Amino acid sequence: MGQTGLRVSRICLGMMTYGSTSWRDWVLDEDASRPFVQRALEAGITFFDTADVYSLGASEEVLGRAIRDFAQRDEVVIATKVYNPMGPGANNRGLSRKHIMESIDRSLRRLGMDYVDLYQIHRWDRETPIEETLEALHDVVKAGKARYIGASSMSAWQFTKALYLADQHNWTRFVSMQNHYNLVYREEEREMLPLCRSEGIGVIPWSPLARGFLAGNRPKGTQGETTRAKSDEFAHRMYQEDDYQVVDQVEAVARERGVKPAQIALAWLLQQTGITAPIVGASKMTHLDDALEAVNISLTSDEMKQLEAPYRPHPVLGH
Repeated sequence: MGQTGLRVSRICLGMMTYGSTSWRDWVLDEDASRPFVQRALEAGITFFDTADVYSLGASEEVLGRAIRDFAQRDEVVIATKVYNPMGPGANNRGLSRKHIMESIDRSLRRLGMDYVDLYQIHRWDRETPIEETLEALHDVVKAGKARYIGASSMSAWQFTKALYLADQHNWTRFVSMQNHYNLVYREEEREMLPLCRSEGIGVIPWSPLARGFLAGNRPKGTQGETTRAKSDEFAHRMYQEDDYQVVDQVEAVARERGVKPAQIALAWLLQQTGITAPIVGASKMTHLDDALEAVNISLTSDEMKQLEAPYRPHPVLGH
């Protein structure tokens, strides 16, 4: 993980898909979720990412019980997040000291764990001074409730400020950036990724398949084929008409190699300098198998150029 001594698998299993259908209709309940965690562990995945807001806590509960049943706690790396609203109260959201201190304890109770390996801020909080957030996270680490801290989608200037202030005050430093990055959204290459490489920050991208777009589950002129694709209004706003040209090249390379488009898209991401582990969601076991196979695919420089050539700039998405 960046310049730390922490070692993680090349694929991280994202847990947003698992929890309660009452939160999102495409989420799998616990009985349907557990086989994915078990299969991931059997295949050598040791890195799991969840958040308090996923199924409003149920995702953390599902993960915690599965880890107790299928793994040894010290053999896995567990990441969760704080920021998003967890209730109607004015202080039940954001990155204030109050919310962080209460949220880490609640997450640990749901996970059934004494600590998490990586505690991440889910977004930048414009209403709380970053100094307050950083000192609270430092205290979480010093209390033994988290081993490392990480950040998620934000501007490079914001991340730079956070790293500078942590160094200035001798507070615990962010070691990871969980950002929006894939073949059809590469704006992070302008500033954030060079910053992370320079500062030794591990990069764990979310939505590596553009919510299934790069896997071909959103044919042109439709809203998608899967339950999630059809109901995911967020994704419908994320990608543009030009992006289908990228998908065409992904499918062309996949046909030439005799593999699936999802495997090619993930292989491209895994070959980007500084990428630690993409966070992969899986609602079907084939999704997980595709991710595992992608680790073994080495694209040629010509294939990389072919995949990258159709890209067109996007507005900032995901912050």
